[in-house]
Amino acid sequence: MTRRNQQSGFTLLEMMVVLLIVGMLIAVVTLMPSRNRRTDLTEEAQRLASLLESAGDEAQVRSAPVSWQPMGGGYRFAQRAEDGKWQPMTDDLFKPHRWGAEVTAVSIRYTDGAAVSRVVLGTESMEVPVTIALSSGSTQVLVVGTGIGNFIVRTP
Repeated sequence: MTRRNQQSGFTLLEMMVVLLIVGMLIAVVTLMPSRNRRTDLTEEAQRLASLLESAGDEAQVRSAPVSWQPMGGGYRFAQRAEDGKWQPMTDDLFKPHRWGAEVTAVSIRYTDGAAVSRVVLGTESMEVPVTIALSSGSTQVLVVGTGIGNFIVRTP
């Protein structure tokens, strides 16, 4: 009777395949573009600028002021009702939003330097210029209202 030596373990080919797969996974993870805090904040500011322009147009169409106000973890739009109170808007575009980026602070200043808690977009196309500063840690991006219905994004 002949005895065969049976050994357990991996063959050289199996080990090479495993090492190749692990190497490819490491390469993919390493070369993946990582998100940048400034890029995320700038994209969020662009989104906000577009929404503010749309809200200004909406205020003119409805002939009623619309406001934008930051709140914990996001922001909301409201429309001034006939009784003078601010009523939250429920349209799909203007419903409350959560920040898409990590926004740690928001400040609103009009040209006179006064800090306020909300931006009011009136029924006229001419507005008082306003600056909204969005911060994420030490990174800051500005959303600047030009006073003629446009909002632009700037980095300080």
